[in-house]
Amino acid sequence: MLKSKMRWVIRDIDRQKSEEFAAKVGTSPLAASLLLGRGIDNEEEARAFLFEEGVSFHDPYLLKDMDKAIERIRQAKEQGEPVLVFGDYDADGVSSTSVLLTALRDHGIQAEYYIPNRFTEGYGPNEQAFRNAKEMGFGLIITVDTGIAAVHEARVAKEIGIDLIITDHHEPGPELPEALAIIHPKHPDGSYPFGYLAGVGVAFKVAHALYGFVPEHLLDLAAIGTIADLVPLNGENRLIAKNGISALRKSERPGIVALCRQAGTEQSSINEETVGFTIGPRINAAGRLDDAGPAADLMMTEDMDEALMLAEEIDAMNKERQSIVNEMAKEAIDIVNRDFPPDQYPVIIVGKEGWNPGVVGIVASRLTDTFYRPSIVLGFDSEKGIAKGSARSIKGFDLFQSLSACRDILPHFGGHPMAAGMTLAIDDVDELRTRMVKIANEMLTEEDFIPVINIDAEANLTDVTVQTIEDLNKLAPFGMNNPKPLFFIKEAKVSSMKKIGANQTHLKVVLEQDGQTIDCVGFGMGDYADHVAKTSDVSVIGELSINEWNNMRRPQLMLRDMRVDEVQLFDMRGGQPASKWYNEVPDKRLGIAFSAESADPSIITVKTLEDASALAIDEKNIVFLDLPEEESMMRNILAGKNPARIYAHFNSQESHFFSTMPTRDHFKHYYAFLLQRGSFDVKNYGELLAKKQGWSYDAVRFMSKVFFELGFVKINDGKIEVQKGSEKRDLSESPAYNRKQKQYDLEQKLLYSSYRELKDTIDEWMKQPAVHREELTK
Repeated sequence: MLKSKMRWVIRDIDRQKSEEFAAKVGTSPLAASLLLGRGIDNEEEARAFLFEEGVSFHDPYLLKDMDKAIERIRQAKEQGEPVLVFGDYDADGVSSTSVLLTALRDHGIQAEYYIPNRFTEGYGPNEQAFRNAKEMGFGLIITVDTGIAAVHEARVAKEIGIDLIITDHHEPGPELPEALAIIHPKHPDGSYPFGYLAGVGVAFKVAHALYGFVPEHLLDLAAIGTIADLVPLNGENRLIAKNGISALRKSERPGIVALCRQAGTEQSSINEETVGFTIGPRINAAGRLDDAGPAADLMMTEDMDEALMLAEEIDAMNKERQSIVNEMAKEAIDIVNRDFPPDQYPVIIVGKEGWNPGVVGIVASRLTDTFYRPSIVLGFDSEKGIAKGSARSIKGFDLFQSLSACRDILPHFGGHPMAAGMTLAIDDVDELRTRMVKIANEMLTEEDFIPVINIDAEANLTDVTVQTIEDLNKLAPFGMNNPKPLFFIKEAKVSSMKKIGANQTHLKVVLEQDGQTIDCVGFGMGDYADHVAKTSDVSVIGELSINEWNNMRRPQLMLRDMRVDEVQLFDMRGGQPASKWYNEVPDKRLGIAFSAESADPSIITVKTLEDASALAIDEKNIVFLDLPEEESMMRNILAGKNPARIYAHFNSQESHFFSTMPTRDHFKHYYAFLLQRGSFDVKNYGELLAKKQGWSYDAVRFMSKVFFELGFVKINDGKIEVQKGSEKRDLSESPAYNRKQKQYDLEQKLLYSSYRELKDTIDEWMKQPAVHREELTK
């Protein structure tokens, strides 16, 4: 048995319905099942999703206050008034800034941008920045990707004579800022058809209204923020992401070209993963370590030389960011294990002086991935007495709602159900931990702390073709609310399995099912090769892709998790001594010996049938260290029980298999020899006789003992005398003969059988009832 690391939730699919829907839409049944699983169950909607038939952007004026905002922007243009775009320092904020700034400048408006410094100003608009803007002559500030929580700052703007337009997408709080206009897809008084735009999506809608047409030349920027901010990739977001990825592949924007070149990315093959794991993190790196200005300048520059210089600078920042994250994550994990064990703290809150506030969100994600707990990571500034941090959550725990209950100690916080940022007094951190732990204990169950992975469909390898995967890829781009599809392959045979990679940390598997095979790769799963036994049928989940090599295109599966439902047998016979590998057997280890005693508390010596029957082995990893004297001991240990794994070592000090088991002809020949001699000195001449006959000396001694037990001879000090006239008896009446025969047969079953034979024997014993002592004496 091999347990999966996550809870697999497999969507129940009506295969007939999928086939019928596939025929209507013009796709494969597997792709059709995914559409149905995503709630897309009519032909028109499916075609719109797959082929963008009849799909268009919503009218931007459906957003509340859009008319007020555009009127004020046009007034600024007419009066030659400078406009300040106030952005945020992450990829969404930077791309939002670039989109709106480009749109304003395209309309002849004198526009500048301002992105606050994460370390000196913190998140969102701040009073001093607004006052500075007023002194510099700005009478209009437009926020992008921020501002919905800036209640105080909006009052300041009003007091000092600045008109404030807020464009944001973060969750609105109970009190909205007093601004000239608030453009938000979830405005409490609004009715916009799609409420899940990223910050850049809202900025894109403002640009749309300003231009009077969809600004397709800004889609490349809009796609970056939309994908990087992990908003749901359906509705308008899907339209932005899908068309934006196409625009990125062809973009001549110097910043995009330079960034791809610096990262070693083929621009023509950009997809959502390129944005999420290559472009987005590099843009984020600038604001995480210092000032986000270089990232914004990179997105807006029209000079290739400047773009290449900025791309190099940002790439270096990203490498430094990775190093800092790794070090902080290690420290954070150590603190959790030492001070806040996850079994006692359903919410993890850790902080430390000197931790970089710019990367606390990434570290929080690492903690959530490691411990599967909602996690808050804080950087302490003891001089100011404040802690700045970020939070990441798990399914079933709404961070925004939970943190909202702590507003009295959170002067600045904002975010979503799954992620949030905050600032609080260091003195209030313990109080926050106490409250959040209480909320989690009331909200979450034990099962909530087991990671859940949703699986789209079960697939048979006969269904998996290159054409099928191409149909599946029409559902891209994948992301929130449109995840990359995961498939379940049930009980496939392992044709081959091996560790790969420089450090042997990855896994290569070939699975076979119904005559079809598929290559599978599991990154970071190399240790599974030590935990899947020969002939085990494995169930796996993973993402399907196409592997192109030497002009050949073949399906492959990128593994995410694996399990084995049957009892696994690991053959450790005839190899290294158990002392070399016993401690490597996973937890719930139980060693079973039949003769030798051990000081190791995980090793039990079984001496009676009753001990064998009473042994609790369910879900444990059993190691048979040596051989029992009789088969019934093995049967009673295994009968009706369900161990996870069995490691067969069966070390034997004396092999009955390789010591000669005399045949009946051997006994007949030896007895005739004794009859002829009348007596024989086995002690002194037994070895000579054995050598002459081609026997072993042990065989001569054994046959002599059998004859003695049957009453055929007497033995005195190694000398045998034949008892003439003794009653004729069968060899099986000798206890020694029976013991030897049973040991010989048992060794053949346990020690010298093939792997398949041993597995079949053990499986059979597990099905049979236990043996009672009285049955053996009948």
